[in-house]
Amino acid sequence: MTDSEKDILSRRPPPPIPLTILTGFLGAGKTTLLNNLLRDPALSDTLVIINEFGEIGLDHLFVEKVDGDMIVMSSGCLCCSIRGDLVATLEDVLRRRDNNRITPFRRVLIETTGLADPAPVLHTVMFHPYLMLRFRLEGVVTVVDAVNGDATLDAHEEAVKQAAVADRLVLTKTDLLTTPAQVDSLAGLRARLAKLNPAARMLDAAKGEAVAEALLDAGLYDPDRKTPDVRKWLNAEAFEDPYAHHHHDHHHGHAHHPHGDEKHSAQNPHDVNRHDARIRAFCLRSDARPSPQTFEMFLTLLRETNGPSLLRVKGIVGLSDDPSRPIVIHGVQHVFHPPVRLDQWPDADHSTRIVFIVRDLDQAFIEKFWALFTGGPAIDQPDAAALVDNPLNPKASRGLLG
Repeated sequence: MTDSEKDILSRRPPPPIPLTILTGFLGAGKTTLLNNLLRDPALSDTLVIINEFGEIGLDHLFVEKVDGDMIVMSSGCLCCSIRGDLVATLEDVLRRRDNNRITPFRRVLIETTGLADPAPVLHTVMFHPYLMLRFRLEGVVTVVDAVNGDATLDAHEEAVKQAAVADRLVLTKTDLLTTPAQVDSLAGLRARLAKLNPAARMLDAAKGEAVAEALLDAGLYDPDRKTPDVRKWLNAEAFEDPYAHHHHDHHHGHAHHPHGDEKHSAQNPHDVNRHDARIRAFCLRSDARPSPQTFEMFLTLLRETNGPSLLRVKGIVGLSDDPSRPIVIHGVQHVFHPPVRLDQWPDADHSTRIVFIVRDLDQAFIEKFWALFTGGPAIDQPDAAALVDNPLNPKASRGLLG
């Protein structure tokens, strides 16, 4: 190898660092879960970023403050408190790592505040030009309080979004539910979460299921193999369950009222505060092979017209330029990470599979929009109806354009 080639290699950024986001509403048990995780040797080389240092109980650990915002724990983990901009924090720790001013960390875990919408943190990691080269989102872990979970989901839309975008859902305090009525309420909460996010793996913390291996192995990025397990990450099979289909059919059968003016009736049993009535998850499957330019136009127009409604979009897509090597896409609202080209399909199924978690947006619209770009079949409509329902018509109804 020549000196110039060595110089080029030395200037290349190192392999991206896997990053996990830990979220959950106030009182859900994020602190307890994080403390338990930090005892696991698997996280001994993990950088943990928390919103407010005072929110996490570290009294049982030896903590030494370094440079004001930085702390080093006896476990070997490194923590910092976000008192400024998240981008500045991440850039600073990368500089320290690259300059050997701190012990190199192998992964990053960010804990959000209980009231936080996780989307801005996802945006930061997926869209910032430098950070998206240095980090790869490994997964979103959402903690849900089994005792107050239903009431929290009813009252706070942030809690619904936290659950909807998760790759892992961790139920806490299930050991406190002992009476028959409480056990029934837990079953109802599980069913509600499964409808809201069919693809997320649900873990019971009280049963010891919420361990590092289960939470950090979401499938999108494996630091040892450096390749994504897309099938595990998408979990598209979850949407083929009859239970999940019942959920989607139910939502398609009633009108949505974004301003909370739903009325109770035998046909519409939803509580007026149940924000998850506005959120649905589904998987778009297709054997079509659009060109890269066509697919890029599909994504661009979709996020420009419906960005706020796209809570999370992730998928594996076959394109016409290289059908044997699909791309992986990942987006949150209007922000999409640059597509990643795989060496091959991860399984025998070579169909495009895109998982959508959306708010105030119908599956039928997405399917119609996809067919518009891929030449798929569409039901003929009278001219007037076709004009109103045209996804590209800027005066089209909100039911189509979100």
